[in-house]
Amino acid sequence: MAKKLYVGNLSYNTTEDGLRNLFSEFGSVASSKIIFDRETGNSKGFGFIEMGTDEEASAAVAGTNGHEFEGRQLRVNEAMDKPRRDRGSYSNNW
Repeated sequence: MAKKLYVGNLSYNTTEDGLRNLFSEFGSVASSKIIFDRETGNSKGFGFIEMGTDEEASAAVAGTNGHEFEGRQLRVNEAMDKPRRDRGSYSNNW
């Protein structure tokens, strides 16, 4: 089963292809995604990689966390699920 990794402290010039190439050294990359600001279209400096197996993901974390890539020292760890927001209810406790 694929494992999703968080990749932080990316250069604002990093591309999804560049990120995919870096992580492909450690196994099969199912997906590569850099997060962009909706308003400006600029990179937010982080993204996600989905590795093919847990073993490949572990090897990728060990091989890239703290590694310098495009002038920045990467922070790589297992991605956490984003907490769900309940957009329908608002508190009136102002």
